[in-house]
Amino acid sequence: MKNLLILLLFTSGSLFAQTTDELDDLMGEAEPSIQYVNNAFKSTRVINGHSIEMLGAGVLDFRILHRFGLVKNGVKDLFGLDQASMRMSFDYGITKNLTIGIGRSTFLKELDGFLKYRIVQQQTGIKNIPVSVIAIGGTTLRTLPFSNAAFDDFENRMGYYGQILIGRKMNENFSLQLSPTYVHKNLVETAADKNDIVALGVGGRAKISKRTALVLDTYPILSGARSGYNLMPISVGVDIETGGHVFQLHFTNARGMNEKAFIAETLQDWSKGEFQFGFNLSRVFTLKKNTSTSQ
Repeated sequence: MKNLLILLLFTSGSLFAQTTDELDDLMGEAEPSIQYVNNAFKSTRVINGHSIEMLGAGVLDFRILHRFGLVKNGVKDLFGLDQASMRMSFDYGITKNLTIGIGRSTFLKELDGFLKYRIVQQQTGIKNIPVSVIAIGGTTLRTLPFSNAAFDDFENRMGYYGQILIGRKMNENFSLQLSPTYVHKNLVETAADKNDIVALGVGGRAKISKRTALVLDTYPILSGARSGYNLMPISVGVDIETGGHVFQLHFTNARGMNEKAFIAETLQDWSKGEFQFGFNLSRVFTLKKNTSTSQ
């Protein structure tokens, strides 16, 4: 009889605990999981500028960017297709929150590199974090000699930039980000020009089908613009996702394809019909298998 009472006590305690857990679940009191928000953009770039997306650990992104000549030149240049400049780059995810990248542009024969670190990622569940925040630092090196040999040294060929990206995936169909950006040029063209440029980038993506989306990328300059340069590089385009590729068609008034070039050195003006057609092609490769299942 004594053993039977002990057995009943343990059994009732177990049943009570189970019932309590079930009631907690029904009442919403069970601890929610963390759910990270991904795919705000389909690529680590909006068009010219960085997006809040990151590469996974061990993932390599091989990227080719083309910009043709001015469309307004008409049939004599096949609407700009007879002319072209390009940038080729390799970006690599060291961890899910840290990416490095290098690239080379034919425009001014510039080399560039950057570090991109995710400070916080948008998430729901146990923590409601409404935005993703990314910090980026980069540098450029012009290898095309200056016409004036007196200024043609290594230091004068250098440029730098820093960015903070603040972005949010509003819903499944729309994402938006702001990109406060600082650009420094060691050498400027005239004494009246500024070495330091501050711009506020805006990037957006609107999904139009399962594999296509409209994208916008612009960087109005707040201070330091060179006299005679356009104050607002603007790019608009369409993303097309095809398996491991992201193919993008766009129009832009920015010829350069690194931050110093397209923010601080854009000459063309949309209002005068000065824009060119271009495309970006991204192909990702998994070089190191990620064994971790956590975000």
